[in-house]
Amino acid sequence: MGSSIEDPVDDLSVTPPKTWATGVPAVTHALQYSLSQTSPRRTMLTLLNINQDKGIDCPGCAWPEHAPGKRHMNEYCENGAKHINDEATSRRVTRELFREHSIAELGAKSDYWLNQQGRLTEPMVKWPGATHYEPIDWDDAFALLARELKQLASPDEALFYVSGRLNNEAAFLLQLFARAYGTNNLPDCSNMCHESSGSAMTETLGVGKGTVSLHDLEHSDLVFVVGQNPGTNHPRMLSSLEETKRNGGHIVAVNTLPEAGLLRFKHPQRPRGVIGKGTQIADQFLHIRAGGDLALFQALNLLLLQAEDAAPGTVVDHAFIEKNTTGFEAFAEHARKASWEHILDATGLSREEIDEVFQRVLKADSIIVCWAMGLTQHKHGVPSIREVINFLMLRGNIGKPGAGACPVRGHSNVQGDRTMGVWERSPQTFLDALGKEFGFTPPSHHGLDAVNGIRAMYEGRARFFLGVAGNFVRATPDSEVTEQAMRNCGLTAHVSTKLNRSHTVCGDTALILPTLGRSDKDVQAGGEQFITVEDSMSDVHASWGKLPPASPHLLSEVAIVSRMAAATLGDRYGIPWKTFEDDYGTVRDRISRVVPGFEDFNARVSAPGGFNLPNPANQGVFRTPSGKAVFTENEFTMPHVPKGHLLLQTLRSHDQWNTVWYAPNDRYRGIHNARRVVMINPADLELLGFADGDMVDLVSVWHDDRERRAENFKIVAYPASPGSAAAYYPETNVLVPLDSVADISNCPTSKSVVIRLEPARVTAGAVQED
Repeated sequence: MGSSIEDPVDDLSVTPPKTWATGVPAVTHALQYSLSQTSPRRTMLTLLNINQDKGIDCPGCAWPEHAPGKRHMNEYCENGAKHINDEATSRRVTRELFREHSIAELGAKSDYWLNQQGRLTEPMVKWPGATHYEPIDWDDAFALLARELKQLASPDEALFYVSGRLNNEAAFLLQLFARAYGTNNLPDCSNMCHESSGSAMTETLGVGKGTVSLHDLEHSDLVFVVGQNPGTNHPRMLSSLEETKRNGGHIVAVNTLPEAGLLRFKHPQRPRGVIGKGTQIADQFLHIRAGGDLALFQALNLLLLQAEDAAPGTVVDHAFIEKNTTGFEAFAEHARKASWEHILDATGLSREEIDEVFQRVLKADSIIVCWAMGLTQHKHGVPSIREVINFLMLRGNIGKPGAGACPVRGHSNVQGDRTMGVWERSPQTFLDALGKEFGFTPPSHHGLDAVNGIRAMYEGRARFFLGVAGNFVRATPDSEVTEQAMRNCGLTAHVSTKLNRSHTVCGDTALILPTLGRSDKDVQAGGEQFITVEDSMSDVHASWGKLPPASPHLLSEVAIVSRMAAATLGDRYGIPWKTFEDDYGTVRDRISRVVPGFEDFNARVSAPGGFNLPNPANQGVFRTPSGKAVFTENEFTMPHVPKGHLLLQTLRSHDQWNTVWYAPNDRYRGIHNARRVVMINPADLELLGFADGDMVDLVSVWHDDRERRAENFKIVAYPASPGSAAAYYPETNVLVPLDSVADISNCPTSKSVVIRLEPARVTAGAVQED
């Protein structure tokens, strides 16, 4: 269906969940949405260039492409097509919209309505006490930012937040500016998703990135897909999993929900995907309890050790372990103490199901484990991933073809931003290299991540917030606390392409700084520019905009950061901000001397397909204190849910990218024309005394005095794992307590929220926007 500027009517209908993903309907839906946003010509221009060499890198997920020459001319998925043309929309937000609507009125609109108004076209400001935004010219905006930054009592009162859409060049300049200004307060969206992956892998392997390539994935004997829904969040991954199956590999899916993309895939570019049955993806589906993944991999590790005891030298890779690892004996002693009673309780699986998986493990010479938020966003997210690494190392599945660890990032260039130094805890080696290149001493004390940044704003310890890309207010936990934190600031500023809820939650002064999108041509004084990104598998490549900018008043992200830095720092340290703005190649030259793996950056990224960053773990180099990969002892734990309660996981619908939803539908799960729904197992409904179709409030249970309530959700009886519930974010972010975080990583536990159900306080006709 086409996409209206107005909110769709909430009118829930439910159909049986799909048992396959993609096919012709995905193509139809992608084209319908794209053509509702812009012209056929612009739609074809974006779609024929997306993910192509010399084309536009998809601003959606971070799934990699094959080398040029091996790509299809239509190298995109349904959600990528929607996302690129949502950005390429012909709709425009002008000063008239801000004149007609107060900030309070905009704040009462839905996320959908705000996004559907179109592209921002000029910088806007809200002055202290004002009720509306008004235009401001760029020079005055930069002067205002500089004045606010200069009058802070300490540089650590400023926060510089980055979302994954930001390109490498702008990310490098932003962290350079922040550190030259004097702070490491560089929270980013990784803090809220894969921070647990980085923490676990850095501790165990010495590198926080995945260790596999597309070729590895497509030629692996056995692939685990754990806590991940590729059919919605990374649909192009299904093409690679189909290749795994065609090459004789097997796939085990582990999830709390029977997602369509885990079951069967109909490739829309192949005859069997159009008129045939497609390809079965999962050879075995484990319908696991929420938070039970740690117990599952502890069970597999116990079985591996017992099988080795029974047939020494035939199961465990002792050569790999002795050469490359430390801590094996202590791990093995600990692992053998695992309790089957605890394992079966935590996983909800039968012993027979686990034994069947184990037989697949024994038959596989190469194994990959892929995972996403279903592992990371639990209190025990880091131990769960450490146990996955234990599992891989036991049989030498690190650093060999078709094997390894694969954390799947859901946001374009989120990995690249971290590589460029957008991290509140960048290692001293990076800071030293940065300081040497630019002639200053960066601050060495750790900065604030997203959760601690919200806390600092809430408590008045941070007074300045700059968000570059993203929708911070809607991406973060504890919505009421986050919004109050933002309102406590002296100034909030957002570098954005489109209107979103964060623009309506303002500090005393607020700025909207409109920027070019990935699809927009970027012409500076030095000529037409390209930017670069890094995907989930460490491939770095260029992206070229193809469309005329949405407005002549837009600046690129590189230009915005450079001008803000120049206005604030002047000629401090002699950093050539104007040169960087004029020619992005000069930025890449500096990156090549600071960031390992980027030597000769300009020449290498200009080659077709760019280049791949080396992963030390694959070369037998482990940058841990011992110089070896580390086996860890992870105490058994599982979520404890009081009687009469459920464990809620927040998730995306299919018609959604991060916080932006394109339609109120989730067709793979059979949900249509509504978003305020909660999916619950029928057996749990019977135990709790509720029924399919009941209207309820979701109430978060946490050990403080604050009530966190998401009102007026309709129950949908659904095959969720027993004891769990599922509902969409950002509507349910209000339920995630700010203090409920993963141990070590500080990642919000958005997949592990204890809730109770109460009959709805309001009627269906009085649903309020959260």
